Amino acid sequence: MRPTTQQEAPLASQTPSRQNNLAGIMTMCGGVAALCINDALAKSLMDHYSPFQIIFLRNIIALPFAFLLALKMGGYRGLRSTRVGVHFMRGVIWIAATVMFFTSIHHLGLAEATALAFVAPLFITALSAIFIARVGWRRWLAVSVGFLGVLVIVRPGAATFELISLLPIATAFTYAILMLSARFVDTRETMWTLLLYLSLTSAILTSIPVLFVWSPVRAEDIWLFLAIALCGSLGMAMITQAFRFAEAPTVAPFDYTALIWATALGWLFWGETPDMLTFVGAAIITASGLFVIFRESKVASET
Repeated sequence: MRPTTQQEAPLASQTPSRQNNLAGIMTMCGGVAALCINDALAKSLMDHYSPFQIIFLRNIIALPFAFLLALKMGGYRGLRSTRVGVHFMRGVIWIAATVMFFTSIHHLGLAEATALAFVAPLFITALSAIFIARVGWRRWLAVSVGFLGVLVIVRPGAATFELISLLPIATAFTYAILMLSARFVDTRETMWTLLLYLSLTSAILTSIPVLFVWSPVRAEDIWLFLAIALCGSLGMAMITQAFRFAEAPTVAPFDYTALIWATALGWLFWGETPDMLTFVGAAIITASGLFVIFRESKVASET
């Protein structure tokens, strides 16, 4: 789970050009597809394992790859951090967001949960207005419209309303806090260093609760754990690289292709078919998120 925002994009060294735009878009789409497969694998594993066990094993398997990536991209400096405490705080937030999202996709359709989680950029805008900088009326209007899309999907008060539908929204709020917490990380640290410490702290922090929920890993599930570690690491690496190829406003909108992948994977493996109101709500959330992305890029270019 990871709706992309521009909050962490500046941590990657961007040298965009017109020739790189296509590479950035293709890399972004590939990374989004990998992370959607990651979510689908998690949904299938949730039938037999706790989300804590899935997170623990995924990060233990992915940790060597994250280490090598940080070393290759940043040298030995990429392995060091002056804000280890901040990374542990981010690890706690990341685990909370992931546990909530994995729990939600276990009970909800993959497309529905993914659509609701895409309100994260709207939460980021709202929280930024409170704690960081002034937000104009246009972005506030987009945030309001986006949450209208949430109401269309969740339908509070209707007979079809499920309390579990609030979990992806709580996930989005937690994820927004994670993105904003990047401001407390040393600006000299690269995205690869952040990914390394996120994997490391998540593995450490889940090592205790996993002792109480551990289930023996079935032989037929070993490849699923390997695949979820590969897809999660590859997806984040590709999305990060996409921001290196092209400017954030060029590639960020393609994160919403996750809705297509989530719908296709949900239908293919679980026979999930979102109803019309879910599609309408997802369209409203997507439009609002895209407006926020373009509006923030325009404001940034004027300052």
